[in-house]
Amino acid sequence: MQYLLLIYANEAEIAKRSEAEAKAMMEEYGVFTQAIIKAGQFKAGDRLQPISTATTVRVRSGKTLTTDGPFAETREQLGGYYLIEAKNLDEASQIAARIPGAKHGSIEVRPIWVYK
Repeated sequence: MQYLLLIYANEAEIAKRSEAEAKAMMEEYGVFTQAIIKAGQFKAGDRLQPISTATTVRVRSGKTLTTDGPFAETREQLGGYYLIEAKNLDEASQIAARIPGAKHGSIEVRPIWVYK
């Protein structure tokens, strides 16, 4: 079964990291990503641009409305994702717990409804 692991973190806190801390975090992500690729669990994954680049689109009464910024303002922002293959929610949650960002942010685990 496929799961989407949504990585949330506070962008303001991330921006405070030193260059060495940011490099160490990226190396942790590299190790994690290679591990799930090797295990055959990786389907896709990427880091997102900052929320200042987001646009939210809504259609109301046939009119398309766009606003700058994310859908909702929260303390933590969606910063990236992994699409993985896991046997069940327990395995997906165990993989999510290994994502480096889980130590300071949060990881939302969502099963994918695959259309056939």
